[in-house]
Amino acid sequence: MADVTAALVKELRERTGLGMMECKKALVEAGADIELAIDNLRKSGQAKAAKKAGNIAADGAIILASDAGVAIALEVNCQTDFVARDANFSAFANKVAGIALAARETDVAKIAELNYDGITVEEARVLLVQKIGENIQVRRAVLVEGAQLATYVHGLKIGVVVAFEGGDIDLGKQVAMHVAAANPLVVNADEIPAEVLAKEQEIAEAKAAESGKPANIVEKMVQGALAKFRGEVSLVEQGFVIDPEQKVGAVLAKAGAKVTKFVRLEVGEGIEKVEVDFAAEVAATQAAAAGK
Repeated sequence: MADVTAALVKELRERTGLGMMECKKALVEAGADIELAIDNLRKSGQAKAAKKAGNIAADGAIILASDAGVAIALEVNCQTDFVARDANFSAFANKVAGIALAARETDVAKIAELNYDGITVEEARVLLVQKIGENIQVRRAVLVEGAQLATYVHGLKIGVVVAFEGGDIDLGKQVAMHVAAANPLVVNADEIPAEVLAKEQEIAEAKAAESGKPANIVEKMVQGALAKFRGEVSLVEQGFVIDPEQKVGAVLAKAGAKVTKFVRLEVGEGIEKVEVDFAAEVAATQAAAAGK
């Protein structure tokens, strides 16, 4: 049987990103066949990744990348903020964003099959799960096209892409910052989905009915509440965060600019997080140990 040399261990570490002892063990089990060792590690990693997949990944990062009038906003999830800031996680997330952008792909199942340095994105993800020890998932991707594009990332958690016409990039970036802070739903009020308005009307009617006022007054209260809602969720009707005395629409008009689309992603939106009671967890661990 061939010897497992330090050079072989080094090469396997460089190709997989795994620890020295794990690489050495894999090479010993594979009879110093590095390709077999990599295959075995991938199979092992898939098993570990499958086990980790049950863990809720509600942390992570929003990655933005752009090229030739097209930008992508990508959410990659992990379980903890510590891993979200890890260099290996960051490198993976940024590389996947670039790969997806180049392919103009937003379907995460299809992104998983794209080439990632000779392996698939999914295989790279599995290797990263094996290395880091947390569930990692590519959750969603959105492409934005426009005459001009401005991007803004707030920490790791919020990413915004704004497509606009007219004005300049500085104004575009200011609007992107505004979207990150104010979280509008649409650009203009007439873009609000009918089901969203219907739900707001239902809530407004229930509140107004409790007032005990005449029907004509109740109707005015409902319409007033809906008008207020439209203004609060429409980008052009919001007070500009940089100058709250002016509405965003007025600022854009003054610069001869128009926002055609925006995308705002926030890490963990819609994911039900599990609140961990660490004191209870420690107590349960101690109780289990005492019962052995």
